[in-house]
Amino acid sequence: MADFSLPKDSYFLGFDSSTQSLKVTVLDSNLNYVTSELVQFDTSLPHYKTKDGVYRDASVDGRIVSPTLMWVEALELVLDKLSKSNLDFGKIIAVSGSGQQHGSVYWKNGSSSILSSLDSKKPLVDQLSDAFSVKESPIWMDSSTAAQCKELENAVGGALQLSQLTGSRAYERFTGPQIKKIFETQPEVYNNTERISLVSSFLASLLIGGYSCIDETDGAGMNLMDIKKKTWSEVLLEATAPGLEDKLGKLAPAYAVAGHIAPYFMERYKFNKDCLVVQCSGDNPNSLAGLTLSAPGDLALSLGTSDTVFGITDDPHPGLERHVFPNPVDPKSYMVMLSYKNGSLTREVVPCADMDRFCDGSWERYDHYLTYAKPLNDGKMGFYYKEHEILPPLPVGTHRYILENFTGDTLEGVTVREVDQHFDPVYDEARAVVAGQFMSMRGHAERFGMPSPPGRIIATGGGSVNRSFLFVPFTPFTDSASLGAALRAAHGWLCSTKGTFVPFSCLYDKKSGNTSLRCKLEAISDVNLVNKYALMVKKRLEIENSLVEKLGRM
Repeated sequence: MADFSLPKDSYFLGFDSSTQSLKVTVLDSNLNYVTSELVQFDTSLPHYKTKDGVYRDASVDGRIVSPTLMWVEALELVLDKLSKSNLDFGKIIAVSGSGQQHGSVYWKNGSSSILSSLDSKKPLVDQLSDAFSVKESPIWMDSSTAAQCKELENAVGGALQLSQLTGSRAYERFTGPQIKKIFETQPEVYNNTERISLVSSFLASLLIGGYSCIDETDGAGMNLMDIKKKTWSEVLLEATAPGLEDKLGKLAPAYAVAGHIAPYFMERYKFNKDCLVVQCSGDNPNSLAGLTLSAPGDLALSLGTSDTVFGITDDPHPGLERHVFPNPVDPKSYMVMLSYKNGSLTREVVPCADMDRFCDGSWERYDHYLTYAKPLNDGKMGFYYKEHEILPPLPVGTHRYILENFTGDTLEGVTVREVDQHFDPVYDEARAVVAGQFMSMRGHAERFGMPSPPGRIIATGGGSVNRSFLFVPFTPFTDSASLGAALRAAHGWLCSTKGTFVPFSCLYDKKSGNTSLRCKLEAISDVNLVNKYALMVKKRLEIENSLVEKLGRM
């Protein structure tokens, strides 16, 4: 039997560069947790003056960006924290990373020579201060590229055709429309750009001291890659901007090695010279790896700044509401995903608006309200959008409805009434905020063909630690993205050592019960409620469709 063990006393490091923070997780050769560190952008790097890690441009509707240099400085800061914890960097034999999907970084002409000759005695941020042609990187929250989205869809015959080609219809946050907007509005900036990276490949580029490939999984979130061939689409490249293929570079499998750790990090932090940097990928693909999602009957929910629902399939069917990406840990299968822009920030802001009035400023009391309200909430449901929403495509706003005469047994005789005020009693409002999102997830997941009911629902992200949210069977992890990056570092090292692709499960088979991968059952659903909610979900989708017809953004 083949030996898939990892070298004794070795470490594997995973980064997660998310919207609001940079986290690093270190695992040992038995996949046990060693240590972790976190840099919160707003509080740890206040001189950038971000809020929730971003800038919202008041002069351009929907423009949301992050300062690129903040990400550079955060990398060094989190490594400094690890160094102060007395971690032995020499034991790290592989590194990988996770980056918020769709965000893009624009390297100025001549920056490759700066990147390849970094001085370990000087901070990264000082040496790269003039390396970027675009100082503020467009990120996944941006919704300012509607015109460019339409043009890309038209280039291939429509939204459905684009989805069938690339795995998704055109979305404003996707990198292709963002690049097209920069070319059309700032051609001199585009012409002064020699390489365009995703946040994930940007992180890998810093680590290897040279331009890293974009991996095939994260590359699928750009509206530029042929999902079946896993190559750039010539038609879409031409429709986006001239000379784009040279600026994007080549694609690579997510399990491939990007290169060895750069001399800068060897000299400054004492990394081993043989330490491999495995291709970095997007946050959702890394979460899939971190949750070891492997059965088609399982679903994962990522409850973070944005919310996502994802699973795996061998037979993808791209459509207008969903996303399809190559599976980052299995080249023969695909990752299917639904994405919501309004996640944790909306869950926090909507209750906070009346927190002092209703909850005396106490989140503990708010959590109590969640559990106190009846499961079906007496037919009360709401749509709460702090940001322009992706699914459904609705603008900022709040909409509340009551399904009158609803018992959960039938929709016959049920009428819908819209209300202008908060629901009363207050715990019905609290539940409407949280339950509304989960009902939307269920409805769209069923439309997508995801299993219903699923065998398991595995929750990750900050929201998953709140037991009040977990009224269906969740297995909570606090941060699967950096964990997934560390696991992918180990997997990439194994594939490199064996000289071929190795199944991801070889890493953790017979180990998950005693490692960082172990999980805990938090809740079991009531079968009767599952059926009752099916009727409520059906009605919610009808209301949603009418809202989209009236207010829809695309």
